[in-house]
Amino acid sequence: MHIRSYLRASTKSQDASRAEDQIATFLSGYGLQVGTPYIENVSGASLARPELLKLISHAQAGDVLLVESIDRLSRLNDSDWLTLKQAISAKGLKVVSLDLPTSWAALAPAPASVEDFQESMLTAINGMLLDMLAAISRKDYLQRRVRSAQGIQKAKDAGKYKGRQEDAERNTLIQKHLKAGISSWNEIMELVGCSRGTVAKQAAILKAAA
Repeated sequence: MHIRSYLRASTKSQDASRAEDQIATFLSGYGLQVGTPYIENVSGASLARPELLKLISHAQAGDVLLVESIDRLSRLNDSDWLTLKQAISAKGLKVVSLDLPTSWAALAPAPASVEDFQESMLTAINGMLLDMLAAISRKDYLQRRVRSAQGIQKAKDAGKYKGRQEDAERNTLIQKHLKAGISSWNEIMELVGCSRGTVAKQAAILKAAA
């Protein structure tokens, strides 16, 4: 059994690895440790998550996909959640989450006399609970978006909304690398921690100023 931890944060400004110590402490109670960590900063509402897809690709049957909480794994809509579940199931991965105690049994195999029965029961129970927690995570994600939109509209109505402010220091660094001409756009994106659209925008500004 190889334990593959998945740690995720939604934005570059958040520390995706912050739960590493908590996960290590949890596993130490079973005399185990993480075999391979997969860490990334990307929205849980998207299936386009390179590290999660890499984890699934690398996994072998019987491996554990360990997360701090189900919302780290999914804030997906129903269709995308089904796609992800099918990919996890096809690889024979066991999902263990710190906020789902019934999943912890995967870390401590039962005696052979009850192993088949217990595993089939826990698989069924965990399947239902995973679906429930994933649905709750999705609902929370949508509610946050609604509240954010309401807050922005309220600020606009009061004449106080300024929109997202440009990161002048970041933009200067991007332009510096673009002018030097020795780094590809992908390298600049990796170095600065920005999207391709941001690099394109700064490239357009430089071109207009030339």
